[in-house]
Amino acid sequence: MGLARRAAELLREAGHDAVHLSERGLQRLDDEQILALAREEQRIVVTLDADFSALLALGGALAPSVIHVRIEGLPSWAAAELIRNVAGSIGSDLSRGCVASVSARGTRVRHLPIAGAR
Repeated sequence: MGLARRAAELLREAGHDAVHLSERGLQRLDDEQILALAREEQRIVVTLDADFSALLALGGALAPSVIHVRIEGLPSWAAAELIRNVAGSIGSDLSRGCVASVSARGTRVRHLPIAGAR
């Protein structure tokens, strides 16, 4: 949540298996439920919310991977392009399990489980 639903549509149009929680009527799930669903469906969580990274770190989780976009106000097309570029450049990290923090300065990747988080 936080990213526009249209961004998920644009990602699908580009050939990615993307879904926005609101498209499935799941916009009311809490963060832990979203992580559990993503883990079950082997998806990557893309969010503007830093809480997901903290939950994964505190829980010592190995999955799911999270892309934390730290750039607010992106139009849908720019968000979709950013997500495509990040996923393309760190795809192997996302497959293994990581938290990617994306800002205007670049992308920082921390592999799961995040050591020393407890």
